[in-house]
Amino acid sequence: MLDFIVVGAAQAGLAMAYYLKEQGRDFLIVDKESEIGASWLNRWDSLTLFTPSEFNNMPGMDFPAEKGYYPSKTEVASYFKEYAAHFNFPVQLNTLVENISHQHDHFVVKTTQGEMAAKNVVVATGPFHIPYTPTFSKKIDEDIFQIHSNYYKNPQQLQEGKAMVVGAGDSGFQILDEVSQDKRGVYFSGTTDVKVLPQEILGKTLWWWFTKSGFLSFSRDTWLGKKISKSRQPVIGTDVKAILERENVKAVGKTKNAEGKLVITEHKKISDIKNIIWATGYRPNFSWIEGLELAKNGYPEHYRGVSNVEGLYFIGLPWLHTRGSATLGGIKKDAKYLSDYIKNKDQQ
Repeated sequence: MLDFIVVGAAQAGLAMAYYLKEQGRDFLIVDKESEIGASWLNRWDSLTLFTPSEFNNMPGMDFPAEKGYYPSKTEVASYFKEYAAHFNFPVQLNTLVENISHQHDHFVVKTTQGEMAAKNVVVATGPFHIPYTPTFSKKIDEDIFQIHSNYYKNPQQLQEGKAMVVGAGDSGFQILDEVSQDKRGVYFSGTTDVKVLPQEILGKTLWWWFTKSGFLSFSRDTWLGKKISKSRQPVIGTDVKAILERENVKAVGKTKNAEGKLVITEHKKISDIKNIIWATGYRPNFSWIEGLELAKNGYPEHYRGVSNVEGLYFIGLPWLHTRGSATLGGIKKDAKYLSDYIKNKDQQ
């Protein structure tokens, strides 16, 4: 029987594996994809990190790029592959975990490759589970091409004709920028009243300022941390105003309903759309874990990754402890805390 099974082979799972190996634990990383880094490779082609290379260092191995460089998704995936190979982590790919149950003194992990047993489980599947689109999207005529940002790669996927991008987060504005560059007519659906932060201020990267100010270190349990975590996240590094001022871009407010070829928004009824990109986020899904207590937002109840189920841990969740928990460089603090907690628990 294994000491640990780690579910997920992206940054959270790999960071946890580093500390488990450091402790001499017998563990296995399982991942549903066919290669390490697939969670990044599956995203749109032009995606780059908001964080420069010096803030993307995983424990024990720095990101292989010069200071101030913003890596592409393929470079991040390559870093993960090199990281796992460098430390010789045991990884089993093409293994989807379908159910986790706690039985007496161990966990039974049911996968597409059979059952496994472990004394402990670390779930590192991240926050992006079920791509969300509004219910009325099902009422839209099938001649209109619809795609969620999770599956969007580039504008070549789209049909000829006008497009609509729905969603006012980083993904929505980045995709709007890209889709509107080929001069096709593009409607933007979502609020335009967003805070925008540049990637550099006074010659220093935004993340340098975040680090110096302590912004990334505020705990979600503090007054300021709670305020920041509940506020709308700013758009980083995208010139929203310039994009919305393009002649071929028209902001139409939030999308309210749809029927056939007609899409109803706050400011306009639209009937000439040929494509819709839904950058409308995700919904968590932890229904495959038995006995788990969930919060109102659908994420597990936990304290810094320690769940209500003895021996079951989480890492890589949004605001697991701080804003930095969601970053490549910040994940090591959460992984170190969990590994220390596990070590101390075993010594009691």
